[in-house]
Amino acid sequence: MTSGRVDRATCRILEGPLAWEIARFGAPLALAMGLQVTFNLVDAYLIARLSPEVAGPALGAIGICDQIAALGTILSYGISIATAALLSQYQGRGDTQAVRKVAAQSMWLVLGLSGLFGLAGWLWAEPVIVDVVGAKGAVATMSIQYLRVIVGGSFSIFLLLQLTSMQRALGSSKTPVMILLGSNALNLVLAVLFCYGPGEAPEIFSWGPPIAKALHIPRMELVGAAWATIGARVVFLIPLIFLIERRFHLFRGHLSLPRDTRVLRSITRIAWPASTQFVVRITAMLLTHSLVARAFTTAEDQHASTALGIVFRLETLALFIAMGWGSAAQTFLGQNEGAGQHRRALDSGWYATAYNAVAMAGLAVLFYLAGDAIVRFFDSDSAVVDMAVQYLRVVSPFYLALGVGIVLGNAITGAGATRLTLTIDSLVVLLVQLPLSLWAVHHAQTPERLWAVLAGVHVAFACVYGFVYRKGHFLRRLA
Repeated sequence: MTSGRVDRATCRILEGPLAWEIARFGAPLALAMGLQVTFNLVDAYLIARLSPEVAGPALGAIGICDQIAALGTILSYGISIATAALLSQYQGRGDTQAVRKVAAQSMWLVLGLSGLFGLAGWLWAEPVIVDVVGAKGAVATMSIQYLRVIVGGSFSIFLLLQLTSMQRALGSSKTPVMILLGSNALNLVLAVLFCYGPGEAPEIFSWGPPIAKALHIPRMELVGAAWATIGARVVFLIPLIFLIERRFHLFRGHLSLPRDTRVLRSITRIAWPASTQFVVRITAMLLTHSLVARAFTTAEDQHASTALGIVFRLETLALFIAMGWGSAAQTFLGQNEGAGQHRRALDSGWYATAYNAVAMAGLAVLFYLAGDAIVRFFDSDSAVVDMAVQYLRVVSPFYLALGVGIVLGNAITGAGATRLTLTIDSLVVLLVQLPLSLWAVHHAQTPERLWAVLAGVHVAFACVYGFVYRKGHFLRRLA
């Protein structure tokens, strides 16, 4: 396309041994996604090790702010998915001008959205936290401070997701991986410096205070974690923009072009169902949290909610690894479908699903056998540990089904069929998860039956996505 390196990447996707090329492309993505979750868990560990009067409200504030900040990320990631779907198909067709036009126009969408969301977060943080969420006391104060920083700097995650999605769609998997890993590693280092400053820190992070003192960095505690996140993203955005322009020449002379309403409509048409699909998934998780809180907790006994919060955080490891293999399937399906290679396009999704199954099996064995020790890392309360381990032993054997649904769903979006994936997710949640969850809660004194329902939902997603993908009617959706 624009260089020998890009040509080789495209040729491998379109012509190389499919099983090997999927493994070669997808393994770094899956590893990076898994490590990203690990970094996030360590970040939470950092905040939990602040002084007790700060750690409790800080963790509560993060729980609130993460959900609010996720709304903007969901909207932005929908644009990234749409951009990747279009870019991969145009790349497969060899249409260089269309690739550059979509890349430039999508950047304007992301920049506009990040500006609006950042301004809204800065101006309305207090009314959202106090009046809408209803937070009080130290949790409210910390939430407002944290939200203004993390949402005000949302441009950093919006652009990071957009640019790495572009690179992946065009056939580059290693550079996005290195950027994401580097950003998370720097975030950890900066979080130690900004959270603890020159003050007291856990022994494992004892290297931080002397450096903070030498650099005159104050102790910022929770807000420091927000500034560390923004700073790490911005630092890695600069080389990322340079690398993507040097390799693909996407923006030079194209960002200054007038807005192309036809291209913007094409991106939006694919983006809004993708964003809505993520909202459906998050709503389903919130539904489970709500049912557990209402049915299995009291004002004095919050063990069930705590256990569910821990296992859901652990389960994101399975989710993100599957999304890594799904991203590989999305790129291969999109480019091969764009090149008119329908059989190879479909086969790429099955290979990615098979590789992910190996990872899911390993993770299921780990959680099943070592779940007790893993949960105790976050909470040593025996009641919480027992309930969390019970969840892992019921649900983790079904991570294979979870992975099938995620990988094949991502592959389908490579054809731009995001309305189809939104429909599937909505129907399974409304017709399977919701009624069965209500039944399980109504007829049980413990949440074990609800855990079985969640395992069954994974199977339902796998069956539906497997059936739809096998039919292949979602192909040739892009004009």
